[in-house]
Amino acid sequence: MVDISVVLVDDHVLVRDGIRALLEDQEKIKVIDEASNGIDALKIVEKLNEPVVLIVDIRMPEMNGIEVVQEINTTFKDKDIKTLVLSMHDSEEYVVKSIQAGADGYLLKGSSKEEFIKALSKIASGDKYFSGDVSGAIMNNFVKGGSTTTSESKQEPSKNPFKLTKRESQILTLILELKNNKDIAEELKISKRTVEVHRFNLMKKLNVKNVMELNNKAKEYNLI
Repeated sequence: MVDISVVLVDDHVLVRDGIRALLEDQEKIKVIDEASNGIDALKIVEKLNEPVVLIVDIRMPEMNGIEVVQEINTTFKDKDIKTLVLSMHDSEEYVVKSIQAGADGYLLKGSSKEEFIKALSKIASGDKYFSGDVSGAIMNNFVKGGSTTTSESKQEPSKNPFKLTKRESQILTLILELKNNKDIAEELKISKRTVEVHRFNLMKKLNVKNVMELNNKAKEYNLI
């Protein structure tokens, strides 16, 4: 019986193959799906009906790993999805942003197999796990009173009660300027498909059905 189901999210095939190979001899851990970018990862999450640990890289096309974690903890918070950020970066900024987004763990790609399995087990059981290599960044932020928080996280809750990401706020503004998906994609230099996913998520988060309702709610909650 598989105790831990895993979804791999990394834009490098070799990295995903390496993680899968590392886990294949673990009887109680099984990789059930993979994605090469954040947008595809959220589509997988939307269809899931079982607890999983999402192993996600930070730097990816379409939508980065931190945005994926934040989206999971807002739009899909009713699903039992745990998130482990697996990154080559040990900078304080990345670590703190991941924690702020709601990540259950942060592990460096250079970690040993033993630590990797330990992190998965801890997170799957509901605990948090942060590599000893990044604990200094966490402590440093704590000592400074969280001074490394992003401008987005410093917003007053009343001004962003829906916890919109920076990208969602950008797209919301452009939608309310009555720009179509193609124009928005060109202006933000992202794919039209990415805009469509963000538009869908905005409608779902704000519980609206059309642009007029979206406009009214955005004004009501000072989202623009």
